[in-house]
Amino acid sequence: MLHCFDAAIIGGGVVGSAIARELSRYDLSIAVLEENPDVVCEASGRNSAVVHGGFAYDRGSLKARLCVEGNRMMDDLSRELGFRFIRCGKVLVGNTDEDLRQLEKTMAQGFDNGATGLELIDGDRLHELVPAVNGGFAMLSRNSGIMDPFLFTINLAENAAMNGARYFLSHKAESIERRDGRYIIHAGDDDFSVKWIFNAAGKGAKDISDMLGIAGCRVIGSKGNYLVLDKRLGLLLPMPVYPVPSNTYMGIHVTPTVDGNVTVGPDAVDTDDFGYYGVPADRMEYLRESASTLWPHIEKKDVIRTFSGILAKWVDDKGVIQDFRIEVRDDIAPCAVNLIGIESPGLTAAVPIARYAISLMKERADLRERKDFDPIHPSARRFSDMSEEERAAAVASDPRYGSLVCSCEKVTEAEIVRAIHNPLGVHTMTGIKYRTRAMMGGCQAGFCQMKIERLLEKELGIKPEDVRYMRSSSWVLSGRMREA
Repeated sequence: MLHCFDAAIIGGGVVGSAIARELSRYDLSIAVLEENPDVVCEASGRNSAVVHGGFAYDRGSLKARLCVEGNRMMDDLSRELGFRFIRCGKVLVGNTDEDLRQLEKTMAQGFDNGATGLELIDGDRLHELVPAVNGGFAMLSRNSGIMDPFLFTINLAENAAMNGARYFLSHKAESIERRDGRYIIHAGDDDFSVKWIFNAAGKGAKDISDMLGIAGCRVIGSKGNYLVLDKRLGLLLPMPVYPVPSNTYMGIHVTPTVDGNVTVGPDAVDTDDFGYYGVPADRMEYLRESASTLWPHIEKKDVIRTFSGILAKWVDDKGVIQDFRIEVRDDIAPCAVNLIGIESPGLTAAVPIARYAISLMKERADLRERKDFDPIHPSARRFSDMSEEERAAAVASDPRYGSLVCSCEKVTEAEIVRAIHNPLGVHTMTGIKYRTRAMMGGCQAGFCQMKIERLLEKELGIKPEDVRYMRSSSWVLSGRMREA
């Protein structure tokens, strides 16, 4: 089938969905082509969930400028989109004279970048802020924070969809050709005729760039592995704790989540396999031992899960990591905004990245603002956050609130059903998980996974073998044992 749109965004992750939302402010028809069945299957949902302060990036770089902008607007975005964000601060902890010199350089670079709330603190102040940390002094970044990366991405996407953008999930862009002043994108079983393209494909951005005729980008994969610790450790960690950074790597850090868990990581392992997310046992032990020098409370018994993420880093011929590359090559691919090397701090900077990309379009096209754009994502209050009076009222309004599906996270049937009928039409197990936190508790879905599977069957009228876990090829059930 041939679909016609004014603009297509290739990639529905946090940057692609930020572009979709910002572009839906204008009188345009917008398609978002995402190769996965959901928008948080790759790096957008596989990261430290830290809102960075902007001090770690080269002076004058896009990374620095857009990170600082993103940090400043995060409170407003949190209110508009209904995701959790806590401006808790973070510390970079040192012990030696060399550490102190490096922190002084980092702080000076931060001030030059426009970062605020930076100061050097002594050991007494450090231990007031984070009593359980090992360290003699630190750089405090007051304006750093933590957020829910799943709902940030999902709610950007859903708000874009509510404002008219159409999401085509499980549609991988396989070819692009230019014909009569428009682009024809073949994705899945469909073709898309569009005037403008935004390449926000993340780890696949090099392939899309090559399809556009913009060749020569060298991209390498950097895999970061993580441990997830039980919530009981969260009380010991009020803010992220980092080691003193090197020139290119922030180091293995320990980070609280907005929901009370603690994550440990990431390490940085070069990879050319952009699809393998397994965490080897030796990396798990390496993470635990490395982070324990900063925060000595990481026991094997408290690890409830592991995960990993892969960053696509744009490098030069010598392997030096480059700045964000956001450009329009009018001579090669007119009306195509090409985004390469959008790695960290891409989560913090997602909306400024989107606005910068759209500004390049606005230099070449007349865009009319819509008067009916609605920036608010309607987000229901979680049952786990309700008071007893609110819970009673919720059950009275919908008896399904009285049925707990996930006991660990106190997620009810009403919340699961609402998530199943999400605006994007995501029907995977992890799609429900990321929208509700079901399956994220201490038992890691041991008691609730099959309840959710049965609700998917019931609500969608599908067979058990049609339910997918995360990707199109990830069956939850492949058939009945007795029939097999």
